[in-house]
Amino acid sequence: MVAAILLSALAMSAIVGVRYLLASGGFALATRIRQPGLYRGLEKQMGREIAWSLASALIYGIPAGVVAWGWQAHGWTRIYTDVAAMPLWYLPLSVLLYLAAHDTWFYWTHRWMHRPKLFRVAHAVHHASRPPTAWAAMSFHPWEALTGAVVIPALVFLIPIHVGALGVVLTIMTVMGVSNHMGWEMFPRWLVRGPIGGWLITATHHQRHHDRYNCNYGLYFRFWDRLCGTDQGLGDFTTKARA
Repeated sequence: MVAAILLSALAMSAIVGVRYLLASGGFALATRIRQPGLYRGLEKQMGREIAWSLASALIYGIPAGVVAWGWQAHGWTRIYTDVAAMPLWYLPLSVLLYLAAHDTWFYWTHRWMHRPKLFRVAHAVHHASRPPTAWAAMSFHPWEALTGAVVIPALVFLIPIHVGALGVVLTIMTVMGVSNHMGWEMFPRWLVRGPIGGWLITATHHQRHHDRYNCNYGLYFRFWDRLCGTDQGLGDFTTKARA
């Protein structure tokens, strides 16, 4: 049993690491094409971001691997594979529930990480990326990586979700995590500046967090920032959004 759990954890760590390299590498390539020279002179910083991120991938993989083993071997979780097990309307609702719960967890733990002592001990690693690049999304100190690694594995014990919908959640988490750190805005101006952009977080919003530190703590949505008075609007490269 111990060997099986260890193998599952290592396999999940490898999957998270490969997912990071593919996603961040893809967006880094897009940056090279769309914003040539934007990362010039940041080679050493990007090397550090990759090293910290691969260490984070190992940490993310451990609870994910344990949960995956428990699901397959003992049915521990509330992940289901039969799409008829729940009403079809629940599929998109479950995705929204997971994103909302993850966003809530992220907002409050992220804001907590900005307390001076915790910032110096852990979160400063992430903010050492100045400016952030497409490789910075998982560039965390191990203590911070641990806070992020437990949330989705915990949710699968609480909220039913189809395995395909869980894949959608993980895809959104990966894409938004990477794209929000690219240093330029890939979404069109009408979305970023419009009503939808008023509630969704994109790179233009998250860049201001990396510039000012004391605002814009959310991951997917601006709900908690708006409610708690920590939303300070958009960053300074909105003009780079596609028309």
